[in-house]
Amino acid sequence: MEFLIEVLPALMFGSLVLGLFSGLPVAVVLGGITVVFSIIAISLGEMRLVQISLLPNRIFGGSIENQVLIAAPLFIFMGVVLEKSRIAEDLLLTLQKLLRGVPGGLALAVTAMGTILAAATGIIGASVVMLTVMALPTMLKRGYSAELASGAVVSAGTLGILIPPSVMLVFMGDILTINLAKLFIAALVPGLVLAVVYMIYIVITATMNPSKAPPLPPLTNAERKGLWREASLSFALPFVLITAVLGSILGGIATPTEAAAVGAFGALLLGCIRKRVSLAMLGEAMDGSVRTLAMLFFIFITATGFAYVFRIIGGEHFIVETARSLDMGDWGILAMLMLMIFALGFFFDWIEITLIMLPIVAPIVGLMDLGDHVAKEDLIYWFAVLMAVNLQTSFLTPPFGFALFFLKGAAGDLVTIKQIYRGIIPFVLLQIIVLALITWQPWLVLWLPNAVL
Repeated sequence: MEFLIEVLPALMFGSLVLGLFSGLPVAVVLGGITVVFSIIAISLGEMRLVQISLLPNRIFGGSIENQVLIAAPLFIFMGVVLEKSRIAEDLLLTLQKLLRGVPGGLALAVTAMGTILAAATGIIGASVVMLTVMALPTMLKRGYSAELASGAVVSAGTLGILIPPSVMLVFMGDILTINLAKLFIAALVPGLVLAVVYMIYIVITATMNPSKAPPLPPLTNAERKGLWREASLSFALPFVLITAVLGSILGGIATPTEAAAVGAFGALLLGCIRKRVSLAMLGEAMDGSVRTLAMLFFIFITATGFAYVFRIIGGEHFIVETARSLDMGDWGILAMLMLMIFALGFFFDWIEITLIMLPIVAPIVGLMDLGDHVAKEDLIYWFAVLMAVNLQTSFLTPPFGFALFFLKGAAGDLVTIKQIYRGIIPFVLLQIIVLALITWQPWLVLWLPNAVL
């Protein structure tokens, strides 16, 4: 009996791993394991019935009443409104015209568009589908290789998971109980660095191998007419929104939750300026937002229950002691965690990895000491950004990279899944390079938040 009590945390964690690979919905797996091991823990005397009765209060107080998490539905709604009002579509068409003379101009326009969308919305599925529908057919028609075109679209579309206002960062900040504004600012520079690295790769590829990205013919006089007026309007609207959201956070004027409300209102206002807001569009936007949010919170609630029971039966102690017993040193443990998160990204998306793994690994990070490389008070922010960059690969790595499925579904027969898989390999390698860079140079993460806040 004593042996069973000792290994109970290991059994619960192992059951979670097996359950996740079963193909059942993640929320169902988390809820089922929580119930089963609660019963086992009560029968073994490791848990009392009164502790079970506290679980609903913990879920309600930790998730439903959480003021920070109000930002999530508002940012989601903001992104859906921008998509439905076609403001992003106008900007992409303008970027394609402006970058015509640059090697790989169409792919660069897609990456620039993905960066702007990331700073304005952070909704991955909508970004990938929108970029696929608007840009992929044009790129293929202009002679771009299917691999480069596919890789550029999905990599640009996933930048929203890292560049604030990212819904993932909202959840990470809440789970780690850290300053969300500081986390947003910390993730900004690495996200922009990643976008620049994508662009450099595209220019080098197009210059060295023009057959993969043939140059476009120059603009005609008819196309030049009114271009700068169109560009000014297309850039001004998203710029105003980005400034309102990120500027208010960086300037200390608003909290991320308040900035999310500003962003949602701003997206509606911009749609009204373009005369593209209707009751039907609002209904679609609210329906899409609620569906996305319901899925996120279902997992969040069951993950909260899992973490609660796991801690009661000694899970936190089990994880910390296991890490110490490996005798790998803090750098070795950090490398192991990054490798584990990267491997999980082949099979799960950021939601499962963040809500399940982050509460488990956070105590380990809290015990780390990397000396002069990263100050103790900044360590958790640096680790959160490392994890965010790492988790971006989960959208691109086969067999279950969700961005790949979004692209294939929107592209239809334009590209094969084999071409998509080949196309994302260079971009995943670039993500790993940027991850290594910010690990080696933590100031890229920490300089801006320490200067601003």
